[in-house]
Amino acid sequence: MNGQDRQRNMPDEAGFFGAYGGKFIPPELEKPFAEITEAYHRIENDATFIAELRYIRKHFQGRPTPVYHARTLSLRNGGAQIYLKREDLNHTGAHKLNHCMGEVLLAKYMGKKRVIAETGAGQHGVALATAAAYFGLECEIHMGEVDIVKQAPNVSRMQLLGAKVVPVTHGLKTLKEAVDSAFEAYLADYENSIYCIGSVVGPHPFPLMVRDFQRVVGIEAREQFHEMTGNLPDVVCACVGGGSNAMGIFAPFLDDPCELIGVEPLGRGDKLGEHAATMTYGHEGIIHGFKCYLLQNEDGSPAPVYSCASGLDYPGVGPEHCHLKDTGRVEYVTCSDDECKDALFKLCRLEGIIPAIESAHALAYAMVKAREMQTGSILVNLSGRGDKDLDYVLEHWGTGSEDQA
Repeated sequence: MNGQDRQRNMPDEAGFFGAYGGKFIPPELEKPFAEITEAYHRIENDATFIAELRYIRKHFQGRPTPVYHARTLSLRNGGAQIYLKREDLNHTGAHKLNHCMGEVLLAKYMGKKRVIAETGAGQHGVALATAAAYFGLECEIHMGEVDIVKQAPNVSRMQLLGAKVVPVTHGLKTLKEAVDSAFEAYLADYENSIYCIGSVVGPHPFPLMVRDFQRVVGIEAREQFHEMTGNLPDVVCACVGGGSNAMGIFAPFLDDPCELIGVEPLGRGDKLGEHAATMTYGHEGIIHGFKCYLLQNEDGSPAPVYSCASGLDYPGVGPEHCHLKDTGRVEYVTCSDDECKDALFKLCRLEGIIPAIESAHALAYAMVKAREMQTGSILVNLSGRGDKDLDYVLEHWGTGSEDQA
C-alpha cells in the first residue's frame, strides 16, 4: 500500500479534509475556482497530460532525485542512520518545481495567458517563473519587502527568468501579506490568469492539486529506499510551513508502518510573534480562503509570525496536515533557530551539502530523533539547497568556523 487508499476520499467534494480546508472566497471567484477544479479533474487521469508531465520531470527537472545515505553525519551523530531525499538537486534547487510545472501546464490547458503567485523564500517564485518561461506564459510574483531583502539572489533569478516581481509593503511585509497581494491581483484579472498557490494551502482545489503534484517525491523515495536497504524507513521527517514538501513525501507512506514527523519553526521561542509553529500553538481558524490550524491574535485575526526560514513564516498550515494531526497519523514537533543553525553547519562540514534553512529544520530534529532511537533509519526530505540563504547565513551566523565539528 502507498497512501492512495487513505487519501482516495480526501478531500470531499467541498474540499474538506475532515474539519479543515474548504473554499471561503468572494462570490466573484466561485466560477473561476469551479473551472479550475473541473479542469484539474479532467486532466488528472488524462494520458496525454500525464505523459507530458512525466517527460518534463525526467528531461527538464532531472527527476528522479536521489536518496543519499548521510553516513558520516550518522556516524558522528551516534544514533540511527540518516538518509536524505535530495530535492535540493531538483531543477531550480527545491521541490517547488514539482507542482509549478503541473500548475502552469494546467494553466496552458485552460488557455490562460498569465500566472500569479506569492513567494516567501523565493523558491516558489523561481520555480513558477521557470515554468512560465518553459510554457511561454507571463508571470507575476508578489513578495514581501522583508523577504526581497533577505532572499535577494532569488529575486534576481525570478527577474532573469522574465517574471515581474511585485514588492509588498504593507503589514509585516512577509509571506502572509504576499498571499494577500497575490489574491488581489488574481481577483482583478481572473479571466486571463490563474493563481498558482505555492503550497498545500488556500481554497479548494489547491491543497489537493499541490499534494498530488508533490507526491512524486514520496513515490520515488519509497521505492529508492527499499531498493537501497530492503526495508522501509522507520521514520520519515520533513519541515512544515504551508506543508507542500512534507505532504509530498508523507503521502505515499501513510499506509506504511513508518513514523511520520513534521517539523515546525520555533524561531526564537514560544511567545506569540517569535515563532511560526502553527500546529503546536495554533487553533482552528480561517485564512486565505480555507480553514486550518492558525496562529491568532485575541481578536481571531492571523498573528504575526517569525522564522529564520522565509519559506516557513506563515501563520496557517495545509488542511490535510491539520487532519493528519487530529487523527494522530503524523506527529508535529518544533525546531528553534539555534538548532537549525547547528544542523545546517553540520551538514555542510560533514557531508559537503549546503541545505536550505527550511530543510535544516527537518534535519535538526532528525538528528535528535536518531540519537533517541540509537538504531534504525530516518528519511529526511531535504527540500531545498542553501544557495538562496548564503547572504543571510553569512550576515547572521557567519561561516560556522567557530563551531566546526
